[in-house]
Amino acid sequence: MRVAVLQMNSGTVPGPNLDQLERLASEAAGQGAGYLLSPEVSVVFAENREGLTSVAGPWEGNPAIARLGRMARRLGVSFHLGSLAVALPDGRFANRSVLFRRDGTVGATYDKIHLFDATLPGLRQYRESDTYAGGERAVVTDAPGFRLGMTICYDVRFPALHRALAEAGAEVLSVPAAFTVPTGAAHWEVLLRARAIETGCFVVAAAQAGRHENGRSTWGHSMIIDPWGRVLAQLGGDGPGIALADLDLAAIAEARGKVPALDNARRFSLSEDEAGAMMHPHEDVTA
Repeated sequence: MRVAVLQMNSGTVPGPNLDQLERLASEAAGQGAGYLLSPEVSVVFAENREGLTSVAGPWEGNPAIARLGRMARRLGVSFHLGSLAVALPDGRFANRSVLFRRDGTVGATYDKIHLFDATLPGLRQYRESDTYAGGERAVVTDAPGFRLGMTICYDVRFPALHRALAEAGAEVLSVPAAFTVPTGAAHWEVLLRARAIETGCFVVAAAQAGRHENGRSTWGHSMIIDPWGRVLAQLGGDGPGIALADLDLAAIAEARGKVPALDNARRFSLSEDEAGAMMHPHEDVTA
């Protein structure tokens, strides 16, 4: 199976982003890709919640979903929209990933589970949960030729999710993202390779890249990684593009056979001493 990551530089209104997306998807399909992944917030990368409210609609009758379904059918590909914002009744949004079948119908959706809420040193408090409602359901689904585990961006920092997806049968993990430049430079590749190595899965990661209309800068470096942690294809960080790789699913069994971490994992209990810092020596704890 040939897969492609579509790297984008999305702006604050849907039309030009969808045009950009269709150009990239057509190019990737023309080079034989059967599964295409776009970044997080592909349809709109808004400046703030007010900007998002003005352009993001509900799920039912969503024009972006209708257009992308037609595109998937026209190209004859499994198109995976990394994410778009979907308006919810409570005034917040779902950060939703959407997998389209080759006939243009929706095969699966996943709402981003982990939300970034933090007070950054020297900066204002950042609370993604003020704008978005976190999902509560992990998703493994069929894509053409493999079982797909769906994640979004910040999820990559939570190994337990990826392990659960692999234990449920995922062979490929999708990571659409919009990493900032500082965190991308420090953590992006090492996190993606770690998720591949510890699960024995392929990782397909599509990212936003470059300076955006909303004033933000994203890291890019979209990549495809094999189950041994090798980078099969990678883009730079300046702007849109595509990267492709052929996935040999036999590499999954090979990697898991060499390092059977999924099979060797054990349940364990945890005890603390009175200071809250020491394990009891009799406890069965496995790293």
